[in-house]
Order: sequence, then structure tokens, then C-alpha cells
Amino acid sequence: MVKLRLARVGRKNIAIFKIVAQDSQVDPFGRVIEILGFYNPKTKEKKINAEKVKEWIKKGAQITDSLYNLLITEKIIEGKKRNVYSVKKKHLQKDESGKQAEEIKKEG
Repeated sequence: MVKLRLARVGRKNIAIFKIVAQDSQVDPFGRVIEILGFYNPKTKEKKINAEKVKEWIKKGAQITDSLYNLLITEKIIEGKKRNVYSVKKKHLQKDESGKQAEEIKKEG
């Protein structure tokens, strides 16, 4: 099955994503079928080839949740946004007793 997904490129702490059509069994850093655009979350710069995206959707390609929400904000497709949850570690915080505790928080 072909998926449209964000493939991370760029250096450490400087994330830039390519928008790619890729086989779902392949590693996200692996071989891609077609590059459809890019997205830089830091500068909010994005370039998406809408015609190719719509063409892949007609062929039956599935879209990941993050890319789906991005395509909706760019008005390439219509619909409701999907909930995307990421698990991030909070920095070490001191609780009431003065001890440092590490917490894992789900952000929505």
C-alpha cells in the first residue's frame, strides 16, 4: 500500500520534511516513489504539488494524520482535522519535596 507521508531531512534540531509517496513497508528514510513537496515547520515555508497529491489520492494512497492536517490547512483537500498525539518528555521538574522527577506527558 502506498502512503503519503512526511520524511524528515535536515540536521539535528533543524527539522525539514519532504512530502513523499512511499510504500508503507519501507523505512521513512528509505526509497521513495515520488517527492511531492517540502515543509519547513520553523519558517512555516511549504511547497506542495497539489495536482500530484490529488492524483495519488485518486490512486488509493493513504495519508498520514500529520500530512492530512497540513493538506487541510493548505486547502488542497477538504474535511475535518484529525487528532495527532505526540509523546514528549517534560524537562526534569522539582516536586513539593524538592526531589527531581521525570514526567512523560501526552500532548494533544
